[in-house]
Amino acid sequence: MPPTLASLVHHSALKLTVRAGEDRLDVPVRWAHVSELADPVPYMDGGELLLITALKLDAEDPQAMRRYVKRLAEAGVVGLGFAVGVNYEETPKALVDAAREQGLPLLEVPRRTPFLAISKAVSAEIAADQYRAVTAGFAAQRELTKQALADGPEGLLAGLASQVDGWAALYDASGAVVATAPEWAGRRAARLTADVERLRERPAPASSVVGPPDNEDRVELHSLGTGRRPRAALAVGTAAALGTAERYAVHSAIALLTLTTERSRSLHAAEQRIGAAVLRMLLAGEPDHARAVAGHLYGGLLDAPFRMTVAETATRVAADAGGDPLAALAEAVESAAARAGEAVLVVPEGERLIVLAPDGGAAVAACGEYAAALEAAREPAGGDGDEVVVGLSAPVGPIAAAAAYKQAEQALSVARRRGRVCVAHEQLAAGSVLPLLADDAVKAFADGLLRPLYEHDATGRGDLVASLRAWLSHHGQWDAAAADLGVHRHTLRYRMRRVEEILGRSLDDPDVRMELWLALKATSAGDSSPG
Repeated sequence: MPPTLASLVHHSALKLTVRAGEDRLDVPVRWAHVSELADPVPYMDGGELLLITALKLDAEDPQAMRRYVKRLAEAGVVGLGFAVGVNYEETPKALVDAAREQGLPLLEVPRRTPFLAISKAVSAEIAADQYRAVTAGFAAQRELTKQALADGPEGLLAGLASQVDGWAALYDASGAVVATAPEWAGRRAARLTADVERLRERPAPASSVVGPPDNEDRVELHSLGTGRRPRAALAVGTAAALGTAERYAVHSAIALLTLTTERSRSLHAAEQRIGAAVLRMLLAGEPDHARAVAGHLYGGLLDAPFRMTVAETATRVAADAGGDPLAALAEAVESAAARAGEAVLVVPEGERLIVLAPDGGAAVAACGEYAAALEAAREPAGGDGDEVVVGLSAPVGPIAAAAAYKQAEQALSVARRRGRVCVAHEQLAAGSVLPLLADDAVKAFADGLLRPLYEHDATGRGDLVASLRAWLSHHGQWDAAAADLGVHRHTLRYRMRRVEEILGRSLDDPDVRMELWLALKATSAGDSSPG
């Protein structure tokens, strides 16, 4: 604790007597200052014990003393020390009354106590307080280091919360709460995710002071990491501002967590290299070798159905700008897996990102949520959706990894053609082939195939396109197709012979019938000419 007026009064060598403000002696004293100026306020910072002999003051004038003491109180002076036996044999009543009126502590200083002794006492107590704070800070650092080594970040948070008599929370790179201490602080920490997100947009190291809407406590946020984009964040909640010892503890926790974060970053890079090797083995049809290399690194990921995700970008956004969408997707997937305790394999491959994640797990759900968010953000802006495209395979086992990769690539290709952010392989089988006919190459083929028929109809010599569509839709049944067209079946037969003559193809060939039907669907032009 810093020196207070009470500690000076209780100092046996000073022999100070309290004349006013007895109920305010617990105020901290920042310094002891001697001034005989009639108005010393311009030279005060606040928090001082002002020592005077009233050499230039009329200390017996009530009005003068009221003005003098009022200005001192308004300037933040915490106490007034008046020396007796120099200019006045006892403390003037006018000064005592003025001090009581303002609630300013007034200490009577006996003649045998020099002001220098009071200044030395204040200085000594301040130095002692600072020494105690530094010593406590080093002790806190040692204790936090032991807890971090023994119990990891969770143990460190528990130790920090105890040191600051408050709570602490750790956030991951996505801004989600990873751990809190004590456990009841989880709800308070969750309210600050928006503040953490804003902090992550600033280059590390960064910090801010915030508070929840109910003002339950004062919260400091600190980014963790040495890169441009913070890897994590620390929140510390206390009832009041941190003291020197508590500040040492927080700074120690930041250093330890940053070290842990950077170490995790190196380990993560090594894991990615192992993951790339495991993926290559799976795609080469060597699941047993893949399991041997993976060991326990990916838990039971290779022993249960998983999905393979392939994501890519058409136009890469500069990673240095913090806008790499593939990195953001990887971050979202890994954070979700970490929170759920899932194993996940994430392999960046140039313009692509490949992810193996348990079927039905949090990582797959996070991938879908990320894609849905991009889709929603793209619609109001009218974007083309080409920044990130994701293809998702069906659930498979390790032996079918190559098939899953092909499925994911197929889904990715369809997503790109349809202008979608994400397509799952199941959607291809459950949907219709007709949307695929919107491809420009298919349209060009259809236009070229049917153009002679449209040109014939344009001369007014028949209705071959409509007749062909009706005949194909009724599976070559003459009577049903003719009735649908409102013509005699012999007329329809004549028209189909003309179709064969113009196109140079036989309608008896099922491949020809299929191509013509798909061409009609691709043009979707009704009775009008294509193009």
